[in-house]
Amino acid sequence: MKKPLTIEEQKKKKLKKLQEKITDDVVNKADLGSDLDRNLVYFKGVFENVSDLIIKEFKIGREVRKKAALIYIGGTVDKKIINDNVLQELMVISRDRSIEVEPTSNQFRDLIQNSLLSVGEVNTNNKFDKLIDKLLNGNGLLLFDGSDQALTLGIQGGEKRSVTVPNTERVVRGPKEAFIESFKVNMTLIRKRIKTPDLKFESFKIGRVSKTDVVIGYLQGIVQDELIEEVKQRINRIDIDIISASGVVEQLIEDEPFSPFPQMNSTERPDAVAGALNEGRVVVIIDGSPYTLLLPAVFTHFIQSSEDYYHRFLFPTAIRLLRLLGFVIALLAPSIYIALTTFHQEMIPTPLLINIAASRAGVPFPSLIEALMMEISFEALREAGLRLPKTVGQAVSIVGALVVGEAAVQAGLVSQAMVIVVALTGIASFMIPAYNLGLAVRLLRFGIMFLAGSLGMFGITFAMLALLIHLSSLRSFGVPYLSPFAPLDLVGLKDAIFKAPEWFKNQRANFLVKEDQQRIKKNAKPKPPQEGEEDE
Repeated sequence: MKKPLTIEEQKKKKLKKLQEKITDDVVNKADLGSDLDRNLVYFKGVFENVSDLIIKEFKIGREVRKKAALIYIGGTVDKKIINDNVLQELMVISRDRSIEVEPTSNQFRDLIQNSLLSVGEVNTNNKFDKLIDKLLNGNGLLLFDGSDQALTLGIQGGEKRSVTVPNTERVVRGPKEAFIESFKVNMTLIRKRIKTPDLKFESFKIGRVSKTDVVIGYLQGIVQDELIEEVKQRINRIDIDIISASGVVEQLIEDEPFSPFPQMNSTERPDAVAGALNEGRVVVIIDGSPYTLLLPAVFTHFIQSSEDYYHRFLFPTAIRLLRLLGFVIALLAPSIYIALTTFHQEMIPTPLLINIAASRAGVPFPSLIEALMMEISFEALREAGLRLPKTVGQAVSIVGALVVGEAAVQAGLVSQAMVIVVALTGIASFMIPAYNLGLAVRLLRFGIMFLAGSLGMFGITFAMLALLIHLSSLRSFGVPYLSPFAPLDLVGLKDAIFKAPEWFKNQRANFLVKEDQQRIKKNAKPKPPQEGEEDE
C-alpha cells in the first residue's frame, strides 16, 4: 500500500506537471497568478536550460514573513543596484520596520514599491509575455506570494564599451566623442548637444527573435510631419527574425535597393547627428550598433565632413572642391587612360604619347587587361589591410603595393604609367569622406572601364549619361538625390559644394524644411562695434 503524499509533495507534483505543459502559446496568453510557486514554474519552464537566469527567493518583513522572489538575467543588470537598493532593503532593512499588511493583499506589493525599494524606475505588470520581454532587456522582476502583479525594476547594467574617440570620422578641431553599442548612451550623447523638449525619441521593437530596440529622433517644429510618418511606416513594415546591425535596417527601409549609391548617411559622431537634426533630418538609432543612420540623404551630404563646420568657410569650400575632384578621378581615371591609349592616341600630347608607348613596349596585354590586373590587385591589398590586425594590415597594404607594383613593372606585366594611374585612383578614393559612397565608386569604376575598353570615350560618355539619369531619378525618402542642384534650391546651395559663412546661412534648405526655415537672424555678419552701439 502506497504511503499518501503530503500536501507539499502533492503541490510539487502538480507544479511539475504544469511545467511539462508550458509552451510559448500558453505563456503568451497567461497572466500572472497569486501563487508564487506557480509563477516561478512558468519562468523556469520558459527559460529551461538557460544557465544565466538567476532566481533569488527570500522573505520580507519581521512580523509578516512574506515570500518573494527576484528574477534577472546575469550580465544584463547592475549587481550593485541589486545588492544595495533591492536585496538589502528587502531582506535586512525591512526587518526593522513594522509591516502589518495581510500577506494575501496586493497592498503589500504597493508598500514595498512606495516605501522600501530605492530604485528609480519601478512599474507593475501581470502579463507573462511582457514580463519576459522586460527580463530580456535587462530589467529585474520582483514577485510576491499572494500578489498577481510583478514589479519590473529598471536595473539595467552589465559590461559595455566606454565612449571613445571616433575610429572612422576623425577630426582635428571638433569633439572627440563617438557613439557606442548602447542606444541609451547614444541618446544621451545627442541630448547633451540639443537641450530642448522639442527633441523627440520614439522607440520600436524590431525582430521576432532579437527584439532589437530601434529609436527614431527628430526636432519637432523643424522636421516635416510627412517625413516622420514615412519613416515610421517603413520601420513598422520590417518583419525579420534578427536585426544584427544598422546596415540591416538601412537595406530594409531604403528607396531603391538596387542602386549602388547609398541613400542614408551613417555616422558615429554625436555632433554630426545634432547638425543633421537641426537641418530637419531624422536619425535612426539601433541598439547594438555604434553607427546612427541619417535620412534623407542627398549626394552632397556624402562629400561633406564634420571637420567642415569647425573652420572658416574658405577652407571647407576648397576641401569640398578637392573631394569632388577626387570623386571624379577615382571614378574615371583608369577608364580615361584606357580610352586614350586604346582609341584616341591623337588626344595625347606627342612627347607624352612617345613616353607611354615606350613604357608599354614590352607589355603583352592591352590597356584594359592591364588596368583590370592592377585594380584588382590594389583592391585585394586594400581589403587585406582592413581585415588583418592593425599593425600587420598597414604593413601589408603599403609594402605590398610597393612590392607588387615594382615587381609587375620589372616583369613587364604592366607599364609604369598604369601604376601611376592606379596609385592616383587609389589616393583619390581615400579622399571621399563617406565609406559607403567610396564602395559605390569602386564598384562602378570596373563597369566604366569595360565600356572604355570597348567603345572608348563614347563608352565613358554613355556611362556618365546613364549615371546622371539614374541619379536624377533617385530619391531618398521622397527627396531628389541631386538636391539642391536638381531641382534648384538657392538656399540649399549655401551649404552644398560651396560652404557659405555661418552668418550668411540664415535659412534652412527648402528641400528639407518647409516651415521653420529661419536659422539665424538677418544681418548677423560680424563687424567692429560702431560709435554709440555699446551705450545702446
